[in-house]
Amino acid sequence: MIGWRSKPSTTEEDKPKGFDDFELRLGDLMRGERATLGKSLLDVQRELKIKATYIAAIENADLSAFETPGFVAGYVRSYARYLAMDPEWAFERFCAEAGYAVSHGLSAAASPQQLVKARARAENADPLGDPNASFIPRGEAIFAQIEPGALGSIAVLIALIGAIGYGGWSVLQEVQRVQLAPVDEAPTVVAEIDPLSNAGTAAPQIVASRAADTTTETVASAEGTANDDVLDRLYRPQALDVPVLTSRDGPIAAINPRDTGVLPQVAEAEAVDQAIDQAVEGEVQVIADAKEGVEVLAVRPSWVRVNAADGTVL
Repeated sequence: MIGWRSKPSTTEEDKPKGFDDFELRLGDLMRGERATLGKSLLDVQRELKIKATYIAAIENADLSAFETPGFVAGYVRSYARYLAMDPEWAFERFCAEAGYAVSHGLSAAASPQQLVKARARAENADPLGDPNASFIPRGEAIFAQIEPGALGSIAVLIALIGAIGYGGWSVLQEVQRVQLAPVDEAPTVVAEIDPLSNAGTAAPQIVASRAADTTTETVASAEGTANDDVLDRLYRPQALDVPVLTSRDGPIAAINPRDTGVLPQVAEAEAVDQAIDQAVEGEVQVIADAKEGVEVLAVRPSWVRVNAADGTVL
């Protein structure tokens, strides 16, 4: 009497299902008719001008594949007519399986949002097809592998590289900088345009005597050593660019065989004396010859009378 109210445990035997045990859907009938005709989805698309995705959606009773609900009825009837099926019966069966209802343009069912919701329900129906399922392992984010300590190290490295670069740039600018500073000493080479500008008192002064006097007196005054240097530079002979050399070459007949050769008759001392005399007499000329005549230079307007050696006035 303890367990009289409990239901007896019965074991159900699993029997193999037959053909009639499965639900026969519209899509199965359409796929069978299409296979009987030997047509593929691309063949149907080519002949009916309907996308293959729409044909597959009609066979699967999936409304999410259609962009607008207005063409669903026409697509279903055209495909059923192509398969030699009753269009109206096929459309009613499709509406019953897919939950589709014909609506006018102003109803809420005709809005594209209904298709969006249906597409969302169809996508979420299969848990394995959901990429955001809870059991699917999540990938790591981009910044998940970056540690905060690494950011500090990178910042210090960037600052160090910037400091080294700025230091090198400043050193390069300092090396290439050119500064000009004035000096107290005058330059060693000074170009003097008028060397006789300070020789006003150093120039020779020629004083004319009276008309009755037969001789003229010339008085030259020189003041200071600086004036003497000016006159010395003025009347100094000009140095030659190339010295004048006297050729010592002569005819072969002028050579005395007794002076040179295997039988020298002149003593060595006499030969040395002759060589010294020839060297003294043939001194090399390195300055130009003095010009004949008198040159008079006037540094200011003056009246000058020049007399010849015999006393005549030139």
